[in-house]
Amino acid sequence: MQESSSTRIRAGFIVGPTAAGKSSIALEIAEKLGAEIVSADSRQIYRGMDVGTAKPRPDELRRVPHHLVDIRDPGEPLDVAEFAALARAAIAEIARRGRPVLVVGGSGLYLRAIRSGIFAAPPASPEIRSRLIASARQDGVGKLFERLSDIDPDAAARISPNDLKRIVRALEVYEQTGIPISQHQRRHFFGERPFDTLTVGLTMDRHHLYKTIERRFDAMMEDGFVDEVRTLLDRRYELPLSTIGYREIAGFLRGEVRLAEAIARAKRASRQLAKRQLTWFRADPEIVWLDADRDAGDALKLFQDFFSGFTKVAPCVQPQSAMMPSSPRLGAASSEHQLAGSAVIRGLQK
Repeated sequence: MQESSSTRIRAGFIVGPTAAGKSSIALEIAEKLGAEIVSADSRQIYRGMDVGTAKPRPDELRRVPHHLVDIRDPGEPLDVAEFAALARAAIAEIARRGRPVLVVGGSGLYLRAIRSGIFAAPPASPEIRSRLIASARQDGVGKLFERLSDIDPDAAARISPNDLKRIVRALEVYEQTGIPISQHQRRHFFGERPFDTLTVGLTMDRHHLYKTIERRFDAMMEDGFVDEVRTLLDRRYELPLSTIGYREIAGFLRGEVRLAEAIARAKRASRQLAKRQLTWFRADPEIVWLDADRDAGDALKLFQDFFSGFTKVAPCVQPQSAMMPSSPRLGAASSEHQLAGSAVIRGLQK
C-alpha cells in the first residue's frame, strides 16, 4: 500500500549553479525552520578539500547540523550510487527525529540520484572502454566528445569536453544498448520516489554570476587555497586533480604555468561549470526558480508551507513557470509567485 502524502517523508531541495548563494540562503532558511542540511556536493564529501569546495566553515556547522561533509579521504572515492544511498539514509534519519530536511548542492547528477535513484545501466565493458580510451589517446578527447555530441547532444551539453571518464561511459552505454544515456536517464526520472520533494532553484543574472564566481575564487586564494592544494599533492591524492580549481593550481605548483594563468584558467573553468549546471537544471521540470539576490524570502515561504503541509503535493507536469525564466528578473516579484500558485504546486513531485 502506498503511503499518503501526509505520512511520507518530505525533503526540500535547494539547487543552482556554483556561486549562486545556495549555502548562505540554505543556512538562513534552515535556522528559521529548525532544519538540518544534507550536502549534495560531490567534493565536500572529502576531508582536506575545504577552501576550494567552499565547504561550510566551523561556525556554520555549529549553526546548523550538516550531513555528508568530511566523510571520506580523497583516496577513498565515493560513487554516485553509494552517495545516494547515504543521502537517503540521512534524510530518513533526520525525518525520524521530526526535523525538516534541506538537501543543498549544485551536483545535478547527485541530486537526481537522491530523488530518483540511479537507472539500471549495463555493467562496464572492459573491451569497449579500452577501445574508447585508446581512441582518445590517439586522436584526443575532443574527437570522442564530437562523437558524443552527434549521438547524444543532451548528454554532451551536461558533460565537460575534457571529462574523459563521463564521455567514455556515455558512449559505452550507447554502444551496449543502442539508446543514448540521456534517454535512459529521462525514463528513470519519473520512477517512484521514496519521499515528497519541493525543489527550489537559485540563479541570478549571468554577468553578475560570473563576477561572483571570480570574486569567490579570489577570496579562496586569500584563504590559503594554494597551500591546501599543495598538501593534497604531497599526499599523492589523485581525485583533486580532476576537480576545477584544484587541477589548475596543481599545474602551477608543478611548474607548468604561472600563477596568474592558473587563476585565469580556474575562473574560466568555473564559469563553464556554471553554464553546464544551468543546462542540466533547465531540463528539470520540477524546479521553482527564484532570483538569489531578491527572492530569499519567497524561498523561505515556499519551504514553510511545504513542511507545514499547507502546500498540496500534486502530480508532476511541466509548467512554464517551473522552467528557467529567460528574463533577467528571475522570479523578481513575490506577487508573481502568488498569481502562479498553481504552477508552484505543480513543481512539487510525489
